Amino acid sequence: MLLAVDIGNTNVKLGIFDGDELRTTFHLATHTSQMPDEYAVIILSLLRQRDIELSSIKEGAISCVVPPLVGVFHELFERYFNIKPLIVGPGVKTDVRIRFDNPRELGGDRISNTAGALSLYKAPIIVVSLGTATVFDAISKDEEYLGGALAPGIAIAAEALYARTAALPRVELVRPKKAIGTNTVAAMQSGIVFGYAGLIDGVVMRIQEELGEKAMVVATGGYAGVIAKEAKTIDKVNPNLTLIGIKVIHDLNKD
Repeated sequence: MLLAVDIGNTNVKLGIFDGDELRTTFHLATHTSQMPDEYAVIILSLLRQRDIELSSIKEGAISCVVPPLVGVFHELFERYFNIKPLIVGPGVKTDVRIRFDNPRELGGDRISNTAGALSLYKAPIIVVSLGTATVFDAISKDEEYLGGALAPGIAIAAEALYARTAALPRVELVRPKKAIGTNTVAAMQSGIVFGYAGLIDGVVMRIQEELGEKAMVVATGGYAGVIAKEAKTIDKVNPNLTLIGIKVIHDLNKD
């Protein structure tokens, strides 16, 4: 089995692949202060709960946008699984043709999302990742990664309203009943949820124009389920796209 790890700024997502099947997933909070042993205690406990033997994990792969945690998880793999994991990054074979000005600036998650999308869907493709940041990635009909756009994530926007204003509360990021909020919480939910749906539609339409043709739009990330229901341009939601991409890249680099 393969243990794929997607380390984001807010969450760590783990997936267990049994052959090509994604058997199960786990979510942990991202803490840069945690040591390998601390993460291992949680992960090994989760594996036991899902009846997965430690010895059945034979391979590992990591995508990470939090540099201090690369070494933490690398050590975890070596100490507890006796595995040297693949780290998605420069020098790793991805089969993704990159037309970005400086490919080394791209996070492993964006490359993994691209690899995952190309393994599942026909290009051109626009991947919209709704996590800590809202990230748009454009893939041409020739399966080339072109670049994209970055915006603050929906949770960052909601937290900024709470933190930078004296009277506004924290709110749950769910769909309000209507756009015209008749109380403060409903008004904030309308502005955030419907506002981000409009942001996504606007950026996607501009990317579509530059691509010159209709592209498949795939949403992923923790907030994809909430926003995709409101955005008119999103065709599919795939919450496991990054993990799938990590597996694709791992398989390309097998000895």
